[in-house]
Amino acid sequence: MSDNPFPKAEFLRSCARHEQLPTESLPEIAFAGRSNAGKSSALNKICQRRKLARTSKTPGRTQLLNIFSLPGGHLVDLPGYGYANVPEKIRREWNVMVGGYIASRDQLVGIALIMDIRHPLTPHDEQMLTWAESSGRRVHVLLTKADKFSRGRAANVRQQVQKALGERATCQTFSAADGSGCEQAQTKLGAWLKGEPGL
Repeated sequence: MSDNPFPKAEFLRSCARHEQLPTESLPEIAFAGRSNAGKSSALNKICQRRKLARTSKTPGRTQLLNIFSLPGGHLVDLPGYGYANVPEKIRREWNVMVGGYIASRDQLVGIALIMDIRHPLTPHDEQMLTWAESSGRRVHVLLTKADKFSRGRAANVRQQVQKALGERATCQTFSAADGSGCEQAQTKLGAWLKGEPGL
């Protein structure tokens, strides 16, 4: 996309509480997803920066709201969800922090919801979709790790997921490994930052 703001993204800060979030009225896009679905890798690929967001082979590692600044807005990397070994206390804190952010953050213009194409629409994904819908948030689903499937099979899964999503969200295939779907995601999320409806 022309005038692409994403490669100019820079880490701003990590926030453990809502009051630590940026006070500017700039639009924000949140990246949400199940632990190990490829959320940080997707964010890095979209921003064309290999180590912008820290990736980990240990699910549940990110427990803070990580904020990245870029021209005209912010990206917010939310803690991953759905990891069974996370203690119940941390899980409750996650619900309060993330659920509260989605429900009340005025600057939030949309959610990039990351799902592993091999395991889409988990119960935790459905909970996130419910939160987003009840808060009037736009959602664009990235079906990551699409390189694990043939192009035809990936397209079929995307069609099935879009049918299940209905009007709740738009959906595309994506691969951080080979870059497929990256430009489409940049166009969609870039339109949100500009206040446009997107694709």
